[in-house]
Amino acid sequence: MAILMVIVGLVALKGLPIAQYPDISPPNIIVSTTFTGAAAQDVEQAVATPIEQQLNGVDNMLYLKSTNGNDGTLKTEVTFEVGANLDTSTMLVQNRVAQANAALPAAVKQSGVNTKKSTSLPVLVLSLVSPSTWNSTFLTNYASINIQDRLTRVKGVGEVGILGGTDYSMRVWVRPDRLMTLGLTVSDLLAAISAQNEITPAGQLGGPPAPAGTAFTYTVKTHGRLATADEFGAIIVRSNPDGSLVHLKDVARVELGSLSYDSSGRINGKPAALLAVYQAPGSNSLEVKDSVEKAMAEVAPGFPRDMEYQTVLDTTKAISAGIHEILITLLEAVLLVVLVVFIFLQNWRATLIPLITVPVSLIATFAVFPLVGFSINVLSLLGLVLAIGIVVDDSIVVVEAVMHHIEQGMSPREATAQAMKEVTGPVIAIALILIAVFVPVAFMGGITGRLYQQFAVTIAISVAFSAISALTLSPALASKFLRARKPGEKHLLDPFYAWFNRIFGLGTERYLGFTHVLIRKGTRSLLVVGALVLLAGGLLKWVPLRVSPR
Repeated sequence: MAILMVIVGLVALKGLPIAQYPDISPPNIIVSTTFTGAAAQDVEQAVATPIEQQLNGVDNMLYLKSTNGNDGTLKTEVTFEVGANLDTSTMLVQNRVAQANAALPAAVKQSGVNTKKSTSLPVLVLSLVSPSTWNSTFLTNYASINIQDRLTRVKGVGEVGILGGTDYSMRVWVRPDRLMTLGLTVSDLLAAISAQNEITPAGQLGGPPAPAGTAFTYTVKTHGRLATADEFGAIIVRSNPDGSLVHLKDVARVELGSLSYDSSGRINGKPAALLAVYQAPGSNSLEVKDSVEKAMAEVAPGFPRDMEYQTVLDTTKAISAGIHEILITLLEAVLLVVLVVFIFLQNWRATLIPLITVPVSLIATFAVFPLVGFSINVLSLLGLVLAIGIVVDDSIVVVEAVMHHIEQGMSPREATAQAMKEVTGPVIAIALILIAVFVPVAFMGGITGRLYQQFAVTIAISVAFSAISALTLSPALASKFLRARKPGEKHLLDPFYAWFNRIFGLGTERYLGFTHVLIRKGTRSLLVVGALVLLAGGLLKWVPLRVSPR
């Protein structure tokens, strides 16, 4: 049983997610869109209001907040209760947004309404840097085309966002004076660009039904969408009666630029593109970091000249440092417990049994983590640190009981059987009482309950496995390891044992004498003091207090 518990615990431990803290933040869903050219008030009236009316009251929703920008952008954040299923919430929000589409302006429908899960802080932020050759727009587009998809396929990565720039875009800078002179409007330019910048199927030559003797069928491929600034500038806006043509370049300046100039990326004053890597829920952040760095090492040799990447933010360092400190504390706690057990039992064979059973109970605890959705984090590991001093008690109870009967002249096997008849009930009672102390914390609601849930439940699970080990592994080890001390047998630490037993016995006698006095003579005094305290509390409750203004 012990070997099986350890194997299952180690297998579960390998696949558990690692985080700094439990996931306690309420899940958020972001609804975003753009009403091109509209002011913030127009966005609020025409876009935000219809969407908010439909989103209001969605299942498990706590509140929603909309942010409208003078650049025509809308960002509506829907916050749900802690523990709500994020995938289900996303589906519900998408259904509500679909119901609002009929009331949205045509320009908003054309740009689209995006609904996605809100991600937390990124695990990693990588940067593409060019000291002297490439600008941030080129770097951003290179990251979008060659790196973003590669990192998104990495196991454990939920999303890869690009910051600091936007995609390439053909910019048409309109000249209002030319439009007014020629009697044109911006709508005319939009209509011309839309009509002449499209892919038009041209059909086939020789397709069935074809005349007899036609041997081949050819698909006609026409010139597709425009690609260069010169091609866009040659778009015909209007044909005049005299046969002359008005081209787009006659009324506007056409150039290849950026989709938006609202943001740019820089690292130490140099142009840069930033890639924010977010981990998927339930993934191991340390494995995500290693996998992303491996993927970047594979794509880096293909970079253009004068381009390199850097890691500008690594949130896993805090996780690694915190877990490292907890593991050191865990080891120190085990050593302290073993030392205390050795000093009191004064038998290395008896000390060896708790030293074996404690790790079994702790490792077996990890087997339950996937079932309850726990991760390896600071709070769950702190629960294990506290559990060390608790789970050792069950094993000590068994060992002490067996040693007592061995000292009475029984063989180890007989002493173990007799001891288990006496301590089985107390061991079960100890485990149930401790579980009853910590389990109620798991039923606390809100962020506080979710924060301490893993801490308390971890201790309760380890206590349960400790009781199982105390009833199975400890008796088996005791019957094999423990033996009576031979007459006249001496040990190197016998002087220390004698000194410790003398000091400990003296302290025990004084403590028992003090408690005897309290029980015999102090009961009446304690009752009097308690009555006076209650009386004073009642008087303070009913007598008004006057406080000087000074």
